[in-house]
Amino acid sequence: MGRAFQNRKESMAKTADAKTKVYSKYGREIYVCAKSGGTDPSGNLTLRGLIEKAKKDQVPSHVIDKALDKARGAGGEDFSPARYEGFGPGNCMVIVECLTDNPNRTYGDVRGCFTKNKAKIGTQGTVSHMFDHCAIFAFAGEDEEAVLEALMEADVDVTDIENEAGRITVFAPHTEYAKAKQALIDTFGELDFEADEIQFLPQTTTAIEGDDVAQFQKFIGMLNDVDDVQNVYHNAELPEEA
Repeated sequence: MGRAFQNRKESMAKTADAKTKVYSKYGREIYVCAKSGGTDPSGNLTLRGLIEKAKKDQVPSHVIDKALDKARGAGGEDFSPARYEGFGPGNCMVIVECLTDNPNRTYGDVRGCFTKNKAKIGTQGTVSHMFDHCAIFAFAGEDEEAVLEALMEADVDVTDIENEAGRITVFAPHTEYAKAKQALIDTFGELDFEADEIQFLPQTTTAIEGDDVAQFQKFIGMLNDVDDVQNVYHNAELPEEA
């Protein structure tokens, strides 16, 4: 495919003021992941990857431990995933992933971000068909043939493998996340993953220009300020100075 790995997910940790919100989002995601798949990271590879990512983003251990403790207990919050799609400023495509305990409130909050920024929220499937829902792993390495062989032996449906500047990047369908990660660990031992996540990668990009640039940045900022929003994916291509 020859597709360079570009992270089109908006980072939540751009400023110190955002850290508390980042901790809250990680705590919620860890709680939900542990509640559904088990609280032992050795038996829940998605949880393991999430905890590793949280630590890299400097989330304090007590935040992680508290989320796991809540998942081990009975009851607790009843969060469920919600996904919203639509068109942002400049007609770019946007996917918003949420974890919510009140879908009506979350939809209203997300819809408000769209309507206040000349954007249009659509129904499920409006733009997601123009994104690839991928499991992505990136780590230091040179031998892409060995990586491909390991994944094929584990019957992983590999989409693409890239080898660039001493970094191997593996793309696979999101449903193959756990199988692919286990195959890599079994073959190469404990890897220091630069990327270990599931993302929506756009198949095409849309250039954002003029007044739409500021409108897009405001739009993304408003979405990231919504407590229930976990990730925002888009296909916008901003000017370099933006």
